[in-house]
Amino acid sequence: MSATQIEVSILGQQYRLSCSPETEGALREAVARVDAEMNKVRNASSVRGQDRIAVMAALSLASELLKLQDSVRHGEAFPAEEIRRTMHSMNEQLGAVIAQYETH
Repeated sequence: MSATQIEVSILGQQYRLSCSPETEGALREAVARVDAEMNKVRNASSVRGQDRIAVMAALSLASELLKLQDSVRHGEAFPAEEIRRTMHSMNEQLGAVIAQYETH
Protein backbone atom coordinates (compact mmCIF):
# COMPACT_ATOMS: atom_id res chain seq x y z
CA MET A 1 0.00 0.00 0.00
CA SER A 2 1.64 3.22 -1.13
CA ALA A 3 1.16 6.56 0.56
CA THR A 4 -0.28 9.57 -1.22
CA GLN A 5 0.50 13.17 -0.30
CA ILE A 6 -2.45 15.54 -0.28
CA GLU A 7 -2.66 19.28 0.33
CA VAL A 8 -5.53 20.51 2.50
CA SER A 9 -6.55 23.76 4.15
CA ILE A 10 -7.92 24.07 7.66
CA LEU A 11 -8.90 27.54 8.83
CA GLY A 12 -6.84 29.04 6.02
CA GLN A 13 -3.69 27.14 7.03
CA GLN A 14 -2.20 24.72 4.48
CA TYR A 15 -1.27 21.20 5.56
CA ARG A 16 0.37 18.35 3.67
CA LEU A 17 -0.94 15.00 4.81
CA SER A 18 -0.02 11.45 3.94
CA CYS A 19 -2.60 8.71 3.47
CA SER A 20 -3.28 5.60 1.46
CA PRO A 21 -5.23 6.07 -1.76
CA GLU A 22 -8.07 4.05 -0.22
CA THR A 23 -8.45 6.43 2.73
CA GLU A 24 -8.03 9.73 0.87
CA GLY A 25 -11.77 10.35 0.52
CA ALA A 26 -12.43 9.74 4.20
CA LEU A 27 -9.48 11.94 5.19
CA ARG A 28 -10.74 14.77 2.98
CA GLU A 29 -14.19 14.44 4.59
CA ALA A 30 -12.57 14.62 8.03
CA VAL A 31 -10.58 17.70 7.01
CA ALA A 32 -13.75 19.38 5.74
CA ARG A 33 -15.54 18.57 9.02
CA VAL A 34 -12.68 19.92 11.16
CA ASP A 35 -12.39 23.04 9.00
CA ALA A 36 -16.15 23.67 9.26
CA GLU A 37 -16.14 23.20 13.03
CA MET A 38 -13.15 25.51 13.49
CA ASN A 39 -14.78 28.19 11.33
CA LYS A 40 -18.00 27.83 13.32
CA VAL A 41 -16.11 28.34 16.60
CA ARG A 42 -14.20 31.32 15.24
CA ASN A 43 -17.32 32.99 13.84
CA ALA A 44 -19.61 32.30 16.82
CA SER A 45 -17.36 33.26 19.69
CA SER A 46 -14.72 35.64 20.89
CA VAL A 47 -12.11 32.84 20.95
CA ARG A 48 -9.03 33.94 19.07
CA GLY A 49 -5.83 32.12 18.25
CA GLN A 50 -5.76 28.98 16.15
CA ASP A 51 -4.68 26.78 19.05
CA ARG A 52 -7.67 27.84 21.19
CA ILE A 53 -10.05 27.54 18.25
CA ALA A 54 -8.67 24.04 17.56
CA VAL A 55 -9.21 23.00 21.18
CA MET A 56 -12.79 24.30 21.22
CA ALA A 57 -13.53 22.58 17.90
CA ALA A 58 -11.98 19.34 19.17
CA LEU A 59 -14.15 19.50 22.28
CA SER A 60 -17.26 20.06 20.17
CA LEU A 61 -16.44 17.14 17.85
CA ALA A 62 -15.57 14.89 20.80
CA SER A 63 -18.90 15.76 22.41
CA GLU A 64 -20.74 14.79 19.21
CA LEU A 65 -18.82 11.52 19.08
CA LEU A 66 -19.63 10.69 22.70
CA LYS A 67 -23.34 11.40 22.11
CA LEU A 68 -23.32 9.12 19.07
CA GLN A 69 -21.52 6.36 20.98
CA ASP A 70 -24.05 6.68 23.80
CA SER A 71 -26.91 6.42 21.29
CA VAL A 72 -25.38 3.28 19.80
CA ARG A 73 -24.98 1.74 23.28
CA HIS A 74 -28.62 2.42 24.07
CA GLY A 75 -29.88 1.03 20.76
CA GLU A 76 -30.96 4.40 19.40
CA ALA A 77 -28.52 4.24 16.51
CA PHE A 78 -26.81 1.35 14.77
CA PRO A 79 -23.37 1.22 13.19
CA ALA A 80 -23.53 0.75 9.42
CA GLU A 81 -21.44 -2.43 9.49
CA GLU A 82 -23.78 -4.05 11.99
CA ILE A 83 -26.74 -3.17 9.76
CA ARG A 84 -24.97 -4.71 6.75
CA ARG A 85 -24.22 -7.94 8.67
CA THR A 86 -27.80 -8.16 9.89
CA MET A 87 -29.20 -7.60 6.40
CA HIS A 88 -26.84 -10.22 4.95
CA SER A 89 -27.89 -12.73 7.61
CA MET A 90 -31.57 -12.01 7.00
CA ASN A 91 -31.11 -12.45 3.24
CA GLU A 92 -29.41 -15.80 3.80
CA GLN A 93 -32.24 -16.94 6.07
CA LEU A 94 -34.86 -15.83 3.56
CA GLY A 95 -32.96 -17.58 0.78
CA ALA A 96 -32.93 -20.81 2.80
CA VAL A 97 -36.68 -20.62 3.45
CA ILE A 98 -37.42 -19.88 -0.21
CA ALA A 99 -35.18 -22.77 -1.29
CA GLN A 100 -37.13 -25.13 1.03
CA TYR A 101 -40.43 -24.18 -0.60
CA GLU A 102 -39.02 -24.42 -4.11
CA THR A 103 -37.94 -28.04 -3.56
CA HIS A 104 -41.39 -29.12 -2.31
